[in-house]
Amino acid sequence: MATNADLIKSLYDAFARGDVPAVLGLFDPTIEWNEADGVRYADRNPYRGPMAVAEGVFGRIIAEVDQFAAVPARFIDGGDTVVVEGRYKGKVKATGVVLDAQFAHVYTLRGGRVVGFQQYTDTGQWTRALGE
Repeated sequence: MATNADLIKSLYDAFARGDVPAVLGLFDPTIEWNEADGVRYADRNPYRGPMAVAEGVFGRIIAEVDQFAAVPARFIDGGDTVVVEGRYKGKVKATGVVLDAQFAHVYTLRGGRVVGFQQYTDTGQWTRALGE
C-alpha cells in the first residue's frame, strides 16, 4: 500500500515530467497553499483550490524561470504530514541569474489528497534572481 510519502514522491515525478494535470489531480479541491513570506508569489497567499495554485504559482514561475525544477533530496514521512527538502533550479529569464535555492515543503494530506502546503525557501536568493 502506498504511503503519503510515496504519493508526494509521485507528485515531484509528475512535475519533473511536466505533467501538471497529474500534479493537480493529487490536490484536494479545498487545498490551501502558502508560498514563503518574502517571495513575489506569496502576494496571493493563501491560494485556495488547484486552479489558483496552477495559475498563481506554477504558471507565473514557469513564465519567469527557464528550465525550472523542484529537485527533492529527502522525504520525511510523518504520516499525514510529509516534509520534503530539496533545491529549486532554473535560470530567471528577465535577469539571466541562475537559481539554485534550497527549499523545504510541508504537505498536509487527508484521504490520499494534498489539503495543505507551506513552502520555505531562500527568499533572499529568489529576490536577487528576480531582480527585485
